[in-house]
Amino acid sequence: MEEDAAVFVKQDSIVRKIWGKADTVMFIFAGSAAEFALNKAVDWLYFTGKLPADPIGRLFSTVTYATAIIFADLNNAHKAIDRITSIHTAVEKGRNAVIPDWAYRDVLYMLIHYSIASYELLEKKLTAAEKEEVFDVFYRVGKRMHLKALPTDYTSWKKDYAAHLQHDLAKSKFTVDLFEQYKKHLGAFRYYILIEAQKLLVPKRVHELLGFNKFSIMRIVIPGYKLSRMVKLDGFLKALILPEAYKPRIKQLDIV
Repeated sequence: MEEDAAVFVKQDSIVRKIWGKADTVMFIFAGSAAEFALNKAVDWLYFTGKLPADPIGRLFSTVTYATAIIFADLNNAHKAIDRITSIHTAVEKGRNAVIPDWAYRDVLYMLIHYSIASYELLEKKLTAAEKEEVFDVFYRVGKRMHLKALPTDYTSWKKDYAAHLQHDLAKSKFTVDLFEQYKKHLGAFRYYILIEAQKLLVPKRVHELLGFNKFSIMRIVIPGYKLSRMVKLDGFLKALILPEAYKPRIKQLDIV
């Protein structure tokens, strides 16, 4: 697909619908938090100390950059992507090592998978063309970052993502610590909700590595939550599951 002359993501794109609702973005964030903790390159974000100090804030930063790209004009979207590249370059200089390309691809792959999984969980199944559109947006982000060996369509991405799940993930001391930090920063109740949501979103490989059981209370909760949106009670429910400090940032994500 070609980039629109004025914007990075077309106005009527399914990607804007997915990333324009705070609750969908929250689920993208929840799923990514699980898989991210297993990534073999997660030690890079421990290097600066910022991730364990504020894991929720760091993941929000990723979400903020994604929305800045998706809803920006083409020029500003490119600036946001270039800013991401420059930040990582600075970290590489500080550690005197290079972040491998596969680690960057893994983050893009998470955004593709959880964009689709979250929307389908909360809204409806996506068509093949819509899935291709989701892939294309993040493919172009990767191209702008000069990443190598990117799959060029959704079908080839699925195969590469499956390989990534087998080779690039492992449960480590960082995984254990990161989940402990999630619990510390969210509190016991919100942490429980996070885990229950993750069970419905993560691929089988992530499910196995994290030792999740098959039952999730969210299978019962989500139909009721969908109904609450129809009667405008979803704001009350969001208030229950969000830490006070992050409520304004979540509210800003309701764009569509």
